[in-house]
This record gives sequence, C-alpha cells and structure tokens, in this order.
Amino acid sequence: MPKSSRLGLWGDRDFRRLSAATALGQLGDRIIFLALPLAAITALHADEFRIGLLTALTTAGSLLVGLPAGAWVDRVRKRPVMVGTDLARALALLTIPVAWWAGLLTIWWLYAVALVHGVLTVFFDVAYASYLPHLVGRGNLVEGNSKLSAIRSAASIGGPTVAGPLVALVGSPATLLVSAATMAVSGLFAITIRKRERKPELSEHPRLGREIKEGLRFLAGYPALRAIVSGDAIFNLFLVMYQTMLLVFLERETGLQPSGIGLILSGMGCGALLGALLATRISKRVGQGPVIWLAPLVTCPLTVLTPLAGTGWSVYAAAIGLAALSLGGVVRVVAQSSFQQALTPDRLLGRMSATARFVSCGGIPLGGLLGGASGSVFGAAGTLWIGAAGMTLSVLPNVLSPLRTLRTAPIEQAPSTHTLDAMP
Repeated sequence: MPKSSRLGLWGDRDFRRLSAATALGQLGDRIIFLALPLAAITALHADEFRIGLLTALTTAGSLLVGLPAGAWVDRVRKRPVMVGTDLARALALLTIPVAWWAGLLTIWWLYAVALVHGVLTVFFDVAYASYLPHLVGRGNLVEGNSKLSAIRSAASIGGPTVAGPLVALVGSPATLLVSAATMAVSGLFAITIRKRERKPELSEHPRLGREIKEGLRFLAGYPALRAIVSGDAIFNLFLVMYQTMLLVFLERETGLQPSGIGLILSGMGCGALLGALLATRISKRVGQGPVIWLAPLVTCPLTVLTPLAGTGWSVYAAAIGLAALSLGGVVRVVAQSSFQQALTPDRLLGRMSATARFVSCGGIPLGGLLGGASGSVFGAAGTLWIGAAGMTLSVLPNVLSPLRTLRTAPIEQAPSTHTLDAMP
C-alpha cells in the first residue's frame, strides 16, 4: 500500500475514508451505550434485572450468529457488508424515537431493537476486522489498528459528552436519532473507498458446516490464540457484569444527572485515546505477547474506584478507574488484533475473527444476566466489586501461555490446508 513515510497510513486516501467511517460509527455506538439503557431506566423505569436482560440481548448476536457469520463473510467482499449493516443498524435505531413519539415504546420494543442491532453488529465487526489487512497490508497492521483505535477513542470521548446533554434536553429515545444518523453517514463514507478487494475464491461445493469447522480447527491449532480468546471470554463476562450496573450505580446511588454521567463516561474515552496513542510504542517496547496480559493486570484493579465513590465531587474519582480500564483495554486489543490478523491467512480472516468473537463474546449475554441478577442480590456497588475482581483475574490464561514471552506474531506462517486437515 503506497503511503507517505512522514504521514504513514494517514497519507492514504482510502485509509482516511475508513477512519472517517470508523469515527462516525463509534460516535453512534457510544451514544447508544448511554442512551439505550437510560431509555429503559428513565423512560420506562425498568428494574435491575430487565436492564441486565437488555444488555444480554444487545450482545446475544455473537452467540446466535457468530460462527456462520465468519464463514459467510469469507465468501464475499467485506466492504459491501460493512455498508449494508451500517445502514440497517441506522434503520433499526430509528424505530425507537418513532415508537416513543407514537406512544408505543415498551421494554419489549427495546429488547427487539437491541437484538437486531447486536446481530447486525456481529456481521459488521467480522467484515471490518477482515477488511483491514486487505486495505493496509499485513506489515502495517499494528499501525493501522493503533490509528483506528485512536479514532474510535476520540469518538468515545465525544459520544457521552454529546449524549448526556441531549438526553437531559430531549430524552433518551430522541437521542437515538443522532446514533441512527451517524451510522448512516458512516456507511456512506465506506462506499467512497476506492480500493477493491479481489472476490474470494470459493470451493466448487462450499459447505457452511465444513467452513465453520475449518475456522474452529485453525483457532484450536495455536496455543497463543486459544489463550487470547479464553482470556477475552473471562474478561468480557465480568466487564459486562460491571457495565450492566455501572449506569444504575451512577444514576441511582450517586445522584448524577445524565450530563454528569456523560462526563464520567468521557473519562473512558480519554483513557482509550491515550491507550491508542501509546499502543504501538508499548507493543514495540514490551512485545505483543506480554502486553496482552500485562496491560489489564496493571489497569483493571483501578476499576474499584467506582464503587468507592460517593455523592458530590468524590464521584469523579470513578472517572480515573474507568479511564485506566479503557487505556489498558485498547493497548491489549491493538496488540492482540494485530497478532491474530498477522497469523491468519486471507481466506480464513473472517472465520478466525468470527470464531474468536464467538468464543470470547459468547459469555457476554450471560454477563448481562448475571449483572442484573447480582445487582438484585448484592446491589450495584457489590456487582462492580465482583466485576473488577473478575476482569483482573482474566489475565491468567495468557500468563500461562506462550504469550508470556512471545514478542511478535509470525506473519503469514499459518498452517496449510493439509496441516489443518491433519489436526485432531
């Protein structure tokens, strides 16, 4: 991929278009993160368990369609999938303010939109992760992932900052209009990318089951990849428990208004932006393998600052813990995404991404349910303590794997098809 040595990937027009689409899509996502549960909390007065169920349905797509999504995405060009799912998600979100204005909005309507949006997001994320190596080349993956993470992090700062005052001004359902608009414009930006992928070569008689099995066997063939998805599965389970009760704690136990909650959540974006800016440097200094477990080990314990917060100005100590969580999370994700993409041949990128997502995110709906149930039993603060402890312990599979000392992934050293067929 031709690029200016001074500007790096910023010198490439198509990468800039992808960056713009990423920024808008992430802005919409962060508004959803605040406005959708607040619609249940403030507009519909849902209890803790129903909020947990809403979170579970938002993330159930990975469990429902994660594996077939990867096999299907590997059969097609990735950019049209990104465009189509962006536009479809925008349409789904648009139904919430329309239903609210018509007096038809119920918790079941939110459940349905959360599920549809989550399923579409699975297809988008698999296509997005598979598209980057085609666009920037394998030698630029760490730089590409780091820059896109910086873009997403900057949008994460703006999302809650915009959403909080909007929720206070027009209400949570109407705020989702902004999310729908940013998703739609994100898809339109992706249309303008000029570089075209080659159409994937298909076998004479493609079979979905066989293709899914090949993705599973590829992932199982590498101890480092197994450790990454195992650690992710534990981390995501407890992260979602934590997040499920985070808004409940901030809204009900600290007395913050939506604008104050948005400001607290902006701290997460600040931490993520700093992590994205430092990710490449830290990976080079520490090594891709060690940074995958070291980053969460250092930052996750600080999330206990949130349940320790009280009313008044002390609540903003929570922003420090959330910023640390995001900083460590972005550094880890940049390292492990680049590691996975570099190790995987082009024809398996979609299945590797989807299989990893299926395993690592399969427990997220359970995390939402457990978060709601735990909140009902132990309260929001108690659930935040449990989530903080679980996220910290999630480093164990990576510490006990070759990632403990493996500095870089062997680029394009994936096993051949014959090797895969020989695996048990």
